[in-house]
Amino acid sequence: MAQTPYGEVMAKASSPAVEIEVDDKVVRLSNPDRVYFPDHGWTKLDLVEYYLAVGEGIVNALRERPSMLHRFPQGLAGPKVHQKRVPSGAPPWLETVEVHFPRYDRTADELCVTELAAVVWAVQMSTVEFHPWNSRRDDVEKPDEWRIDLDPGDDCDFSTVQRVALVAREVLDELGATGFPKTSGGSGLHIYVRIPPDHGFGDVRRAALSFAREVERRAPDDVTTAWWRKDRDPSRVFVDYNQNARDHTIAAAYSVRGFADGRVSTPIRWDEVADVDPHDFTLATVPARFADLGDLHGGIDDAVFDLAPLLEWADRDERDGAEPPVDAEE
Repeated sequence: MAQTPYGEVMAKASSPAVEIEVDDKVVRLSNPDRVYFPDHGWTKLDLVEYYLAVGEGIVNALRERPSMLHRFPQGLAGPKVHQKRVPSGAPPWLETVEVHFPRYDRTADELCVTELAAVVWAVQMSTVEFHPWNSRRDDVEKPDEWRIDLDPGDDCDFSTVQRVALVAREVLDELGATGFPKTSGGSGLHIYVRIPPDHGFGDVRRAALSFAREVERRAPDDVTTAWWRKDRDPSRVFVDYNQNARDHTIAAAYSVRGFADGRVSTPIRWDEVADVDPHDFTLATVPARFADLGDLHGGIDDAVFDLAPLLEWADRDERDGAEPPVDAEE
């Protein structure tokens, strides 16, 4: 029997499964020894124990948000499944929210995490990555999170991403906005800003594009805001404003990514940006960091920024002839 910060993992002698006690819930974990990360031998149970170790952080990142699950039923050696709908047979205590997809005129009941047991249940369903919306279930059409995605081109090195992140912080500081940075778990960086849920996705995208253009003006050799890939310089960082489009999702803070080294999308301090190496943050290393630093995004709900100045910038840019945001579905 292994004790974790959030409960006990109890092996059942008569079954290959284990039971995970999380607060007042019990989640049965089948095939706990199935290897998910072959390069390291990390198993499904290792993945559960990781999420238990960062429980407060992952729940804070997902709380009340519709979430797409990136599942690997056979581990990383097999195919990835993007799952929006919670399957039938889910436990009755699991929270969901119905979302509508206008392009297909369909709805889906997506996972809506309110407690850590829901995260463990998702891992039981072979989930590795969690990709939440930037709105919450009280009103899924009104985002409360503005996401700045710094996405390097194919010929762009990470040092350029770091420079652009610091330019972005300079602009945020001048606006009076507090940005919460994290590694993407891939090759870029993300910055989150909490906003009041007063605007639709269209306004948030316009605000995000106006911000991106200001960063581009200050770092023209490092940044592009061109939506079409063919129009981008691959040596620059694309500030992807369309990550704020409706139902677009990116990996949550503390989400493991589906890479062989088990990298994690990890919150960092601003004073770490210049020297950070995203490869240092894995499901093996982040638990100790979390135990030492706690949730670096824990204060995000207390730092709400009104988008009004950015929407004024968007109006100005459009009066001056700038194009509005390109439809993310095009």
